[in-house]
Amino acid sequence: MRPAHILAVLEREFTSTLEGHHTPVMLWGPPGVGKSQMVIEVANKHDKPVIDIRLSQMEPTDLRGIPFRSDQGVEWAVPVILPDAERHGPEGILFLDEITSAAPTVSAAAYQLILDRRLGEYQVPDGWAIFAAGNRQGDRGVTYAMPAPLANRFSHFEVDTHLDDWVAWAYAHQIDERVIAFLRFRPELLFDFDPAHNPVAFPSPRSWEFAHRALQKFTGGNLLLESIQACVGPAAGIELNAFIDNLDNLPDIDAIVQGEEASVPKETDLQYAVAAALVGRAIRVKDNGQSQEVFGHILDYAGRFPQREMGVMLVSDMHRAVGQPLFEVPQFTNWAKKIADVMLFE
Repeated sequence: MRPAHILAVLEREFTSTLEGHHTPVMLWGPPGVGKSQMVIEVANKHDKPVIDIRLSQMEPTDLRGIPFRSDQGVEWAVPVILPDAERHGPEGILFLDEITSAAPTVSAAAYQLILDRRLGEYQVPDGWAIFAAGNRQGDRGVTYAMPAPLANRFSHFEVDTHLDDWVAWAYAHQIDERVIAFLRFRPELLFDFDPAHNPVAFPSPRSWEFAHRALQKFTGGNLLLESIQACVGPAAGIELNAFIDNLDNLPDIDAIVQGEEASVPKETDLQYAVAAALVGRAIRVKDNGQSQEVFGHILDYAGRFPQREMGVMLVSDMHRAVGQPLFEVPQFTNWAKKIADVMLFE
């Protein structure tokens, strides 16, 4: 399932906790596709806490607690890491990460917690959702087969990568436009993991964020190249570095957003780079008085691409980033008429 749909599921499962309809969710997927990030994003949207419990690092007693004598009986000391309404708040997300890497004895201790929302006398607060995530057995991680009793306590979703969803996330999180443009140009490199070769560094949504950080820290030369390769692997690193080196041939982006004459590059990679740069400019002006003017100039330029699909991609990305105000620009109607036969509506 694409990330945008996974987010919709997590969102609804979180809001359904107080309605009594919440079902614990298990997210499956290879490393680096953003499973944990999506859980955190839902919590941040509602300004609620996430308690991230890495089951792979725990013993059974870390969940169940330890017994102590009380008068003539035995009570259990509840671990403070578990959600508590007074300590953590009445609503939040209990996230059981790396659940498929947990030893069977640990996952067995989680059975009652996940289905019954309790462990002995401990009760998960009503406003807390329970989400979990883990790698599949073929992903070359340390994984155990999920026991049937545990699996039957979840609804299960497999996380796929989807370039449009990643691009929307990247613009919202100010990822370097050069990385976005490169992946528009080479979409198959968004995620390229071959577990048979057991690579150390490989392209994934997570490692492209690392590449973005490398671009902010290093300015060029072998140090930049080696840093990018350390994030996304040798082959993808070389390609991104070469792509960036070619950006010296870009047209004047300032001239485009000001409505001045500017050429459209013939090279496909540069067209992707121009499109990403223009979306970035649109995001930066969307909340000031110049937005309508800048949006209009970008729409004018989008209509000049020799391949109209390139203009559609540019405007679609810009709409995801700036929203409804794009439709209010006078040039939008003219642009839409020009590409009516190739326009795709979601």
